[in-house]
Amino acid sequence: MTELLISTKKGLFMMDGEPGAAFNHTARAFPGEPVELAIRDRRNDRLLAATTSPFYGPKIFHSDGDPADWRQADGVQLPQGGDEALVRIWAIAPGQADGLIYAGGDPGVLFVSGDGGASFELHRGLYEHPTRPDWQPGGAGLCLHSICPWPDDPQRLALGISAAGVWLTEDGGGSWRQGNRGILARYLPEEAREGATALCVHHMERAPLRPERLFMQFHGGVYRSDDAGESWIDIGAGLPSDFGFPLALDPADPDSAFVIPLSADMDRITPEGRVRIYETRDAGESWDARSAGLPSSDAYLTVLRQAFTATGEGDSLQLYFGSTDGEVFGSADAGRSWHTVASRLPPVYAVTATG
Repeated sequence: MTELLISTKKGLFMMDGEPGAAFNHTARAFPGEPVELAIRDRRNDRLLAATTSPFYGPKIFHSDGDPADWRQADGVQLPQGGDEALVRIWAIAPGQADGLIYAGGDPGVLFVSGDGGASFELHRGLYEHPTRPDWQPGGAGLCLHSICPWPDDPQRLALGISAAGVWLTEDGGGSWRQGNRGILARYLPEEAREGATALCVHHMERAPLRPERLFMQFHGGVYRSDDAGESWIDIGAGLPSDFGFPLALDPADPDSAFVIPLSADMDRITPEGRVRIYETRDAGESWDARSAGLPSSDAYLTVLRQAFTATGEGDSLQLYFGSTDGEVFGSADAGRSWHTVASRLPPVYAVTATG
């Protein structure tokens, strides 16, 4: 049985089903509210959800088993009296120690929990980094949206911030440095590209079996790092467009990555009205389109950065993605074939799967 948590503009929809078969709605939470992301912490089965109330602002909630019983986490706030306001929580990710949970948000902030998400503290080292005055927001804000722990080492962490680039630590956040070598910001004037810090990372994932390898979807580029994020290689050749947001990996194959290209930064729809997922199994040397069962014409979908997810591995890898027109598609065979999981939902912001 696979569980899907579908975060939408109008609440969280929970579904379950057998891979490749029909899924059933099991619960709905936060009706009418924007839910940015929901995850299940597989270590203790706790549900965690980030919401953005138009009245009360961004919050994180947790639930232990009962999807109708949610409790608000403490500490999800910025220091009073400052010039910045907390706009949105973009990411929630379990860390590599018991009870460790990270949350990332706008304006480029990291929160840390040691009690499984019941309470959080602002990570002061990143918030007070001396380069922060030079950070620039991307189109959706100054988003800390990608959190990539290092397997079995809670001291090592990689972050993706739009548009402040890649940030790395090996001492639990005691010190931070940028890892942007090789990234080309073609949206900047040519004379401003050298040494640029306004780097618009869209999504980043780490390969669990080869943790020094990271894949990145950039604002105009798909990249791979083989040195834990210190430097990057452009691997976007062979794609119909190197612009996009979502990215997923097969945890059993460090050479794998899946992306969903969009036409361009000013035309954020699936190219040619065809919905296609592109897969590499050779670390980006080549890409193959996977589209069996997906709309092949007159389908101009937008898939956001958190709306593509994977669970399982190898030949039984399950992939799921949702679109801003309220459709969710799934694959039970590593992308070789696809089926409709849900339709007529509110705009989908994020999808996570547990199988």
